[in-house]
Amino acid sequence: MEPVTLTTDRLLLRPVGPQETDAVYAICQDADIQRWTTIPSPYLPEHARGFTEQMAPEGWANGSMFTFGVFLPTGELTGMLSITMRSLGTGEIGFWGAKEHRGRGYVTEAAVAASRWAFTRMSIDRVEWRAEVGNVASRAVAERAGFTVEGVLRSSINNKGVLRDCWVGSLLPSDLGLPSTAPYLPGKG
Repeated sequence: MEPVTLTTDRLLLRPVGPQETDAVYAICQDADIQRWTTIPSPYLPEHARGFTEQMAPEGWANGSMFTFGVFLPTGELTGMLSITMRSLGTGEIGFWGAKEHRGRGYVTEAAVAASRWAFTRMSIDRVEWRAEVGNVASRAVAERAGFTVEGVLRSSINNKGVLRDCWVGSLLPSDLGLPSTAPYLPGKG
């Protein structure tokens, strides 16, 4: 798929490339990003190069993962967000925010914009969010973006060789006032 660029009131979401390698490397030195995400730790320059020069562009090319850098109008990278295809009609969102830009709602704004794009342009009917139990910052972003936390999946995330429990949540097109590609019949419980 051809990469796309999205805009919000405050942000530009666009694919990343080699020009972002140094910024990705610097931001990913943050202990919280290394602790709560599945990026390698220690995070080395070759990891950033592999991400910006191979992983992110190849995900767009083969339609498996759609990665957006989250930029301010000044061009400064404030975060990263990907939607990875998990099954037919389902994508999983993942994100991190640069430490100096946290608390301003940028990642939440980006998550809503990317999910809206996935629903309207990619025929996705469910965006899932997962985070290790205890990652309250990620959960707060997901909840502010409109995700419904559905529960805990035991032993569901492998983070640096350790299986960990994770929270799981979802965002549906109807949560953003959008139609689904297929009818949805909720269970009666």
